[in-house]
Amino acid sequence: MRKTQLFLIFLISIQISFAQQPQKPNAVEIYNQIQKLNFLGSVLYLAAHPDDENTRLISYLSNEVNARTAYLSLTRGDGGQNLIGPQLRELLGVIRTQELIEARKIDGGEQFFSRANDFGFSKNPDETLKIWDKDKVLADVVWTIRKFQPDVIINRFDHRSPGTTHGHHTSSAMLSVESFNLTNNPKIYPEQLKYVSTWQVKRQFFNPSWWFFGSQEKFDAADKSKYYALETGVYYAGIGKSNQEIAALSRSRHQSQGFGSTGSRGDETEYLELINGEKPKNRNDLFDGIDTSWNRVKNGKPIGELISQIIKNYNFSNPSASVPDLLKAYSMIQSLEDPHWKTIKLAAIRNIIASSTGLYLEAVAEEQEATPGSIIKLNLEAINRSAVEMQLVSVTSLPDNKTTLQNSILKNNNDQKSKIEIQLPDTIEYTQPYWLKEKATVGMYTVSNQEIIGIPDIIREVKVVFNLKINGIEIPFERIVVYKYNDGVKGEMYNFLDIVPEVSTSILQKVLIFKDTKSKMIPVKVRAGKNGIKGNLQLELPKSWIVSPKEIPFTLDKKGMEQTFYFEVIPPSNPEEAVAKSVVVAENKSFDKDQTILDFNHITKQLVLKSAESKCIRIDLKTTGDAIGYIMGAGDEVPESLTQMGYKVTILKPEEITPEKLESFNVIITGIRAYNTVKALANKQSVLFDFIKSGKTMIVQYNTNSRLITDKIAPYSLKLSDDRVTEENAKVTFLATDHPVLNTPNKISTKDFEGWTQEQGLYYPNQFDPAFTPIISSHDKGESEKNGALLVAPYGKGYYIYTGLSFFRELPEGVAGAYRLLSNIISLKQPVEAPKAELKN
Repeated sequence: MRKTQLFLIFLISIQISFAQQPQKPNAVEIYNQIQKLNFLGSVLYLAAHPDDENTRLISYLSNEVNARTAYLSLTRGDGGQNLIGPQLRELLGVIRTQELIEARKIDGGEQFFSRANDFGFSKNPDETLKIWDKDKVLADVVWTIRKFQPDVIINRFDHRSPGTTHGHHTSSAMLSVESFNLTNNPKIYPEQLKYVSTWQVKRQFFNPSWWFFGSQEKFDAADKSKYYALETGVYYAGIGKSNQEIAALSRSRHQSQGFGSTGSRGDETEYLELINGEKPKNRNDLFDGIDTSWNRVKNGKPIGELISQIIKNYNFSNPSASVPDLLKAYSMIQSLEDPHWKTIKLAAIRNIIASSTGLYLEAVAEEQEATPGSIIKLNLEAINRSAVEMQLVSVTSLPDNKTTLQNSILKNNNDQKSKIEIQLPDTIEYTQPYWLKEKATVGMYTVSNQEIIGIPDIIREVKVVFNLKINGIEIPFERIVVYKYNDGVKGEMYNFLDIVPEVSTSILQKVLIFKDTKSKMIPVKVRAGKNGIKGNLQLELPKSWIVSPKEIPFTLDKKGMEQTFYFEVIPPSNPEEAVAKSVVVAENKSFDKDQTILDFNHITKQLVLKSAESKCIRIDLKTTGDAIGYIMGAGDEVPESLTQMGYKVTILKPEEITPEKLESFNVIITGIRAYNTVKALANKQSVLFDFIKSGKTMIVQYNTNSRLITDKIAPYSLKLSDDRVTEENAKVTFLATDHPVLNTPNKISTKDFEGWTQEQGLYYPNQFDPAFTPIISSHDKGESEKNGALLVAPYGKGYYIYTGLSFFRELPEGVAGAYRLLSNIISLKQPVEAPKAELKN
């Protein structure tokens, strides 16, 4: 593939996120796009995670300076927590990817990623770069710079301060700084140069803010004479919003992290410290000394002069009056030799021409899902809402590359509709995030195709190119095929066309717990991706596990039909872990994909395909069968795990927490971050503490030490901290070896802490009342002991337990020791009434 073609893929990837809902810019927005057309300069903002980006600065650079502005997030945020659902790890990464894409739609930036997998909190960059595979992530940074060709790079974090913030943060800055002198060296990652050219960034900055100084007061008092200052508190009269208001809307897309932001107004300054490259003379202009006009491109000067005239003569009442000159500029840009700016500006001016004429082009599939090799029917719509002369010459469907002649005149406001069919190849890829197709490591996603590394979104192959002749000039307009429908409440709704397997399957429980040798009936679902699918369903397990029947025949007549079948599974007599895999044999092929849909209002609906597997655990586990009331917090899958253990679990809503309602439960458990997210709990503490006094147990899972809805989360004094143990296999020491929580009904040993994932625990209390007994101690390498992971206190006749251990991660991953320890915590009972104690302020 030639470099120019690569840039097309790159630009198309940017437009994918906009394709779901048609963009219909107004006259002011069109004018702003034309202004941006006359600026040839780029800025790359670089950090580690979704939410690390400074949306105020991105919005300012994109909308006020008119620079091409992009954010490179090294990870997709896979290792964080989720405030809007139970999804974690790669599914959370998919959600946060979409949230970043939505944020960029608002602030005007573009979005990129590396292959780095967010494996969770890291305390230093040495650990981060070892787990990430430094060379590969550095290669991705170099690749993005060579592809995007920024004049300026801005780092969110300081490369000189390892150990003072998240290791991912410092690593992002260190890699950015290291890349500065590598991107123009053809000996560095020479395999990339098949597709991109070397590139030298002009200057690089660090973007400090108050939290690097510890407080706003310290930042205000700091000497800023070495910094460059940008006055970003701009008011955009044309759209009626301040820069900060736009930035807040962008920031508020990060809903899975609870980062809803309130817009502000008035003067605001962003500061930048030059750390590499040429020093600008003008301390208020990042591009000082850099030619950002069309003069930087050979034969570009006349284009810039023409666009300046278009801007000067722009008619807000009739944007289509600019089209004749825009078409001249389009033809001139087509003649340029520079492949980089030629491709970028052709795409931009093409969109401006469409917007200026009110040109609406759409390709809508009659069904939302299709399978490889099938024929899909499309409804096409083309309408020119201007007096500009226009002809629809033909449409070309992709990927079958079939051209259908149209030769129809698009008269002003005369809506033209037609139908075509697309023959999908048998080899077309299923719709799914491309970075999840290959097996990943803890620290890296695997993407073998160099050309698609960094593209933010799912790559969709099914498109229609509308070939138009406007005032005699032929221009192709590409549209991703969508599916739309009318919702009785929300109105017109859009989704993308998804390519799905002919049949998908899933084991309904992702972890299957066998406490003894009794058999279990395992439900397995089959879903038809096409009409008239028939085959045989199998559940594959090692020979030590007995599965009956060997296979189950099925027939599903209609596309979208689902049916659940049951296999009896008898576990081995001794403790053992195994992976169960659901496989469908149909149409002489095997299908083993589990189809997961992520459907949230604030992001594009996502289809994720994973291997149809579940973890089976024959475990030495004893439980007491207590009835548990579970109060959801930020979202987790612990209730499902408790059900697997044999407990009767009821999800309690805050308004249901009354003494009468709690009488039927032996144990109450609060979900992760419940005291950060469930405001109603603040008024229910006395009821919950009385529940404990009566002889019951309350278990509180981790909360963060900021934004607590009450400072009385326990019946005794308890202060949360930032303490955590990120080394999941850190050595554990038992502090209370005779305590029931380590002995009844399961004998807990250090082996029960082997095989934990991502971390042992987080946000441990570091100050607590003597009534609490600390049960375990552990620490990361080079740190002091952390004793707050599991605290147990008698209260009245019952127990209050606080734990920062990451049960919410370990249970869904099938970590046997986590199940055994949690069973003991739930099983705590006091033989006699504990000493009376009162709530301490």
